[in-house]
This record gives sequence, structure tokens and C-alpha cells, in this order.
Amino acid sequence: MSKRRLLLATTNQGKVREIKNLLRGLCLRIESLKDYPQYGSYKETGRTFAENSCGKSLFYSQQYPGLVLAEDSGLEVDALAGAPGVYSARFSGAGATDEKNIKKLLRLLTEVPEKNSKARFVCVATLSSGGKIIKTFKGTVRGLITPLPRGANGFGYDPVFFYPPLKKSFAELTASEKNQVSHRGRALRKVREFLEKYLSKNSTPPTRTKKQ
Repeated sequence: MSKRRLLLATTNQGKVREIKNLLRGLCLRIESLKDYPQYGSYKETGRTFAENSCGKSLFYSQQYPGLVLAEDSGLEVDALAGAPGVYSARFSGAGATDEKNIKKLLRLLTEVPEKNSKARFVCVATLSSGGKIIKTFKGTVRGLITPLPRGANGFGYDPVFFYPPLKKSFAELTASEKNQVSHRGRALRKVREFLEKYLSKNSTPPTRTKKQ
């Protein structure tokens, strides 16, 4: 069976690694936007993760000859009325980096007791093809924001996102441990389950030659 093509609509190599691990074993040739700079970049103007995820998926599926998987994800902190939300990646403004975003977040939470620093990671993934949405998927995980970064793994806000059931920050978890409980892991397991059925249903059967 020939492999179907799947474009991961992101240049974030941390996300690419996580998604490839979660979709490993499927009959897919997985690529990312790093392989297609000519596609340009989609400007995220949505007010929700779902709007950005759907818009991004549709934009690239009009150019890519295969399936497109786009996701928008971020951190929502209760004490900050849901911020940084859809602005998670650019929370600290122009030239934002993971380190700058974390510093701004912790500065805003200086007067908030750790027990009250409830937060959640949210991921909305959208699968499209030929300019049409096939299906959307959502994953959420709840935790607390720590007063200081902990751990050296992961990316984004992982060092300050504490997951009570495992008593570790996301940056203290192995990639495998994180994929089992993370917002992206939960959304992508739904994507994987769907794709297993979708690829089987939409596969092209081998051509049979007639007996002479």
C-alpha cells in the first residue's frame, strides 16, 4: 500500500517531533512546513484555538496535495482571565521566545499563591484536504503554574506547568510520559484513531490482473 501524504502545518520542530511520535506506525508520509517555505505563512487572527486551527488547516490544504493537520494550542491561566490563550507563543511581544514568555507569565503571577495558580493547556487539531475540513479534535489537561521553572525537557511553558497526578512539571517528564497526559497527546490520540479508520476506508486497492 502506498503511503498517503500528511502535512503538519507548523514550523515548530518541538511540535513536529511530538506529533510524529504520536502518529508513528500509520501509513503516512509526514512532512512539515519546513519542507514547503513556498507556501508562505498563515496569519493567525482567530479569537479561539478552534478558529486558528481551522483557518490554518484550510489555508495549507488549498496548496498541499494530501492531508493537512493543523493545530493551535496554548496555555490558559485562571488568575489571568484565561491569558495568554491564543497569544501564548507571542505573549511577550515582538521577538518573543519561550524564556521571555515564561518570565512575563511569572511576573504577572508574582502575588498569586501557587495553590491558586490553576491553569490548563488546550489543543485543537484540524484535519483538512483539498480546501475542506474533514474533522476537528480537542485535548485539554489541567495543572498549576510553578513559581520557578523546573526541568529541561519539552518546550514552551512546559517548565512552569506542574501536573499534580505525576508531581512533576511537563519539562520534568520524558517525551513518552508527556505524550500520555498532555493536551496535544490527548487530541492526537483522537486524530490517530480517526486516521486509522479513514486511511483504511480511503486506501486504493491494488490492481488485479485478469487471468488469461
